[in-house]
Amino acid sequence: MPKDKVFQPLFEQAALKLKLLSETLNDAANTPHRQDLLKEVEKLKSEIESIAQTTRVELGKSFITPFDREDIYAIITAVDEVADNLSDAASRMRLYQIDMITKPLRKLTEANLEACTEVHNALFGLKDTKNLEKIAESCKIIYRLERKADKVYDRAVADIFENETNVIDIIRYKEVMSALESATDSCRKVANILETVTVKYS
Repeated sequence: MPKDKVFQPLFEQAALKLKLLSETLNDAANTPHRQDLLKEVEKLKSEIESIAQTTRVELGKSFITPFDREDIYAIITAVDEVADNLSDAASRMRLYQIDMITKPLRKLTEANLEACTEVHNALFGLKDTKNLEKIAESCKIIYRLERKADKVYDRAVADIFENETNVIDIIRYKEVMSALESATDSCRKVANILETVTVKYS
């Protein structure tokens, strides 16, 4: 891939913010004093959205890009989507006043933390074609984590409907877990795009 002083720094900024966002959300799931952490997640989401918008503006201004324009656009849009879903989960936890964090919910925040860490590693790897194998390995890990999150989500939803009698609680917990499961799906989307890029330049 050609050397790049515009888009790679933006990818790295987004990667750092996304990793921090997932860490903050996971921390929120592991403490009873989570309101400030949940608000911080929403703040980080806005920062990632701003980076994504800057990337799109730069795409419109640049004649030469390090790789295909549609791939750059797709990568930053997918990263923004991950942040969107995690922020949705945080917002729902705060608005629905989720006090008791269930084991499945905690497992989903952990899976997202791991997946976002691999997204971070892969985006930093784009700076050099020597890193293509490492990027591919990160993608494999993301796929595994996404499958794991799907299973956790399916079992948790089945358990809620079987054992929970309060309809409002069923809705609250299902909405939060749905956003977390969607976030791992979005991480998989990032991995799919990155795999396409690595194949083009391998």
